Amino acid sequence: MNHVMVVDLGYGDAGKGTVVDWLCATRPVHTVVRFNGGAQAAHNVVLADGRQHTFAQFGAGTFRPGVRTHLSRHVVVDPLALAAEADHLTSVGVPDALDRLTVDGEALLATPYHRAANRARELARGADRHGSCGLGVGEAVAYGLAHPDEAPRVADCHDPELLRHRLTRLRDRLAAELGPLDAPPVSDCLPAFTGFADRVAVVDRSHLAGVLRAGTCVFEGAQGVLLDEWHGFHPYTTWSTTTFANAEALLAEAGLAGTARRLGVLRTVTTRHGPGPLVTEDRTLALTDPRNPTNAWQGRFRFGHFDAVAHRYALDVAGGVDGLVLTHLDLADRGLRFCRRYETVDRLPAGPPGDLDRQAALTARLLAARPVYDTAPVDWAAAVGDALGAPVVLTSHGPTAEDKRPVTPAGTGRPAVAVGR
Repeated sequence: MNHVMVVDLGYGDAGKGTVVDWLCATRPVHTVVRFNGGAQAAHNVVLADGRQHTFAQFGAGTFRPGVRTHLSRHVVVDPLALAAEADHLTSVGVPDALDRLTVDGEALLATPYHRAANRARELARGADRHGSCGLGVGEAVAYGLAHPDEAPRVADCHDPELLRHRLTRLRDRLAAELGPLDAPPVSDCLPAFTGFADRVAVVDRSHLAGVLRAGTCVFEGAQGVLLDEWHGFHPYTTWSTTTFANAEALLAEAGLAGTARRLGVLRTVTTRHGPGPLVTEDRTLALTDPRNPTNAWQGRFRFGHFDAVAHRYALDVAGGVDGLVLTHLDLADRGLRFCRRYETVDRLPAGPPGDLDRQAALTARLLAARPVYDTAPVDWAAAVGDALGAPVVLTSHGPTAEDKRPVTPAGTGRPAVAVGR
């Protein structure tokens, strides 16, 4: 099988969703496998006929008939947000999204109590806010690590009394720590969670091995490598492994280690939603992104020139790629420049995961760094490939699948083969 893994090599929002949609539109894809993150993901897909959906938990190939979604155990599942997402998909002509969904029963649940606790903590940080999405995903992961045998999981939705007990313990623990939570009573939550279990196929971890042997799968990552829980610039990170690691682990469990190609997605303009390092930020850039507006939790959507140093670091900690996808080439003539190095460094050190003090020190270093710019390249794909040491195999010049162009390497006469049919 020609499985593919898609990961963002920036701070998120590089266009993973539109790349996954293109993959599903141009070859037979059986299932899109989500392998990190949760309802805070926002992968925008626009069709040629104007229909649009922001994919959070459903795979970004769901517009394509027959393409399924599997939420692995590495995803934090929010049944309430999932229901709202399914309703919007129905309104744009996809009424069967829930019928094409499977969910691993071991996946953690995100609940209104996690969301309320997440928002309370973020508000308490005041001017030192981390830029959380405010949806409780990180809170659910933290609670799962602290109470692995009691954290609510998807399979619990089939057992109302067990779920009631776990939700009550969760609420009481968080309220004891943070004070009263802005969340509904447990009795009001139960019908939605048990209804989710009745409507969706909840499976065990062995299910994915069969899926991977049934047809081509696309592994769709969430957020970006520069936000990774261990390799990102602490504390402005996510509670999620955003590299290829989870996808590789799922493949290895199925006896298919090393069978998927790695695609890394990045933009011509380096962006970040919320606080934290963005070395090439330039507030004079006359750019906006209507699908990433300023919001109360993440704050301002920020724009900077292409940052090869940051993306080089992302490639190093992610373990490299088979090919790059370069998006937003329709913005390349909007005053963008190209940063190959900072004044004091051209490559950031990539250390082993787990040392958050080391990552915090790297954050401080980046906050003081000054970029050195080249003028914008004539051939962006060639310049990015040269700067990062990996080939650009696909470029995107607009939001739809029809705006994607496979790259033909010089002298070959045919497009680079990033993924097979």
